Amino acid sequence: MKERTMVKVATDWDDYEIIATGDGEKLERWGKLILLRPDPQVIWHAKFPLKSYKGINAVYRRSEKGGGAWSNNANASFEVERKGLRFSLKLMGFKHTGLFPEQAVNWDRMQELIKRANRPLKVLNLFAYTGGATVACAKAGAVVTHVDAAKAMVERAKKNAELSGVDSRNTRYIVDDCMKFIEREIRRGNKYDAVIMDPPSYGRGANGEVWKIEDSLADLVELTKGVLSDDLLFYLINSYTTGLQPTVLSNILTLALKGRKGKIESYEVALPTKEGILLPCGASGMYFDI
Repeated sequence: MKERTMVKVATDWDDYEIIATGDGEKLERWGKLILLRPDPQVIWHAKFPLKSYKGINAVYRRSEKGGGAWSNNANASFEVERKGLRFSLKLMGFKHTGLFPEQAVNWDRMQELIKRANRPLKVLNLFAYTGGATVACAKAGAVVTHVDAAKAMVERAKKNAELSGVDSRNTRYIVDDCMKFIEREIRRGNKYDAVIMDPPSYGRGANGEVWKIEDSLADLVELTKGVLSDDLLFYLINSYTTGLQPTVLSNILTLALKGRKGKIESYEVALPTKEGILLPCGASGMYFDI
């Protein structure tokens, strides 16, 4: 398998843009809503005081005790659209909105692979959150199994699929621990033609199970080998963990998928800003065969 490292930039958003960045924060437009929230990657200085920008609707402030909260419009909800995919969002705890717009680069690539394959495909989406990748793959014609331990996020994913006009026959939603679900799928003999995973840096399961990406990611990828079809189309790993290099994801995929004939790409994922710079938003590694 050949591999290469690069930066991929998510573009073609009409309902989202980064207005400015600096001093640990980013100023964004989501539809008509202007947000100011922290970003750990933004260690450079702002060209102007971001909080002085006119028209800010909500600001996320961290607490000295940990966590944080939106200072105003905390219950704001809104919708955004890109290339026929529509998402229902709201301001959430830990500064989230319910969507990671930089993942559009991966949505585009997966849709391209699915359409080009021109065959029935079963996709497994782990840590699937509010379903950006689920909606993209199902819209392209794949049958997607969406797995996340948070029931509220799965319900949001269902709504996003409905808003995007996804055929309900193309999606299956599972509220479960990802590792436990994979173990059951292995026992059932179920196979998938593609896998997506977007694991958190740290988390706890319903029974106190600890997930730490540095300790658990390689084990999970190894476990999923038991549900991969012989004709694997793609395998995507995303990571938002600061400091985890794209090559780490490439190495995990290379070792786990040794012997398969596809290629592996590892890359930073970024968003453009109106300042003319790129905002780094994590890393992805993808195996693909077409």
